[in-house]
Amino acid sequence: MTSRERVLVALHREPGDRIPIHDAPWDTTEARWHREGLPEGQSSADYFGFEFWGCWVDNSLQLPTETVEEAEDYTITTTGDGNTWRNWKHATSTPELIAFRITSRELWEEHKPRMVMSDSRVDWENQLKANREAHERGLFCTFSCGPGFTKVCNMVGPERTLTAMLDDPEWVKDMFLTDAQLCVQIAEAMMARGFHFDAGWVFDDLGFKHRPFFSPAMYRELLWPAHKLICDCFQSRGKPMLLHSCGNVMQLIPLIIEAGFDCIQPLEVKAGNDMVALKREFGHRLCFMGGIDVRAMASPDPDDIVREIASKVPPTKQGGGYIYHSDHSVPDNVSFDQYQRVLELVAEYGSF
Repeated sequence: MTSRERVLVALHREPGDRIPIHDAPWDTTEARWHREGLPEGQSSADYFGFEFWGCWVDNSLQLPTETVEEAEDYTITTTGDGNTWRNWKHATSTPELIAFRITSRELWEEHKPRMVMSDSRVDWENQLKANREAHERGLFCTFSCGPGFTKVCNMVGPERTLTAMLDDPEWVKDMFLTDAQLCVQIAEAMMARGFHFDAGWVFDDLGFKHRPFFSPAMYRELLWPAHKLICDCFQSRGKPMLLHSCGNVMQLIPLIIEAGFDCIQPLEVKAGNDMVALKREFGHRLCFMGGIDVRAMASPDPDDIVREIASKVPPTKQGGGYIYHSDHSVPDNVSFDQYQRVLELVAEYGSF
């Protein structure tokens, strides 16, 4: 089977020859692996045979970007959404949000006309070439975008977003829907001009430890319509939809399914997600991707990762509907040898 065939079978919750594999090592992890045996000039994706290829697009306000400060350990920059953040140079971490241009509904209304489709949102020549090459290699190609709650938090600030969800919900809903409409416009333009996408993939972090950032009722009222809009775009073309959400999303799963998502990823263990329990309850309607605890990968006790994979992969792959992935991304405390062992175990327990 090609990667495309293998992933599609999993998304349709049917068994294939083996479970598909994909992952997301940090840049610092990749650098460590090159020091420990990953061949120079070869990516971990090629070496380990990861099966997805994603095309990212620009759904920002497209405001001017600049470097505000550059130090030995970090850079402070402004983004296309007008926020200012600090990124560390020699470590992988979530950027530190510092300041925001969009701090009120009035400023949003002033900048909202910028949220329209234009050719500048896609690197047409290079991305189309890369998409065609990935498709010819048999990889599973996704339209990948990051609209929704996380995007708005980064644009206006997390505290302001959460407060407005209570005090001015129509403003927040408008930001969510405007962003989703732009992503649909970009996707439709790309498919019309020759891009081949096997699925859409929305990246939107909805939870933290033990619970979502907001109630299921608030998700349905404010964010669910935006997610459904993107799902409808792809599902009307017979293409599945994936949702990446960090944090605990267990309370939101029924609504995630109802919005039109076919797969949830990455199911962070440390946030309290129970993939095996979700498989029992929702496995007839949802595919699962991830759920393998990176703490077990990094453990000095080699039996920890054996127990992790042996206890999760067989029940979750049963009948199809599971794609291997770490429960977030692979941090740089996982050695090259340890990760090779992970995929050896995935091959052992993931065949049909």
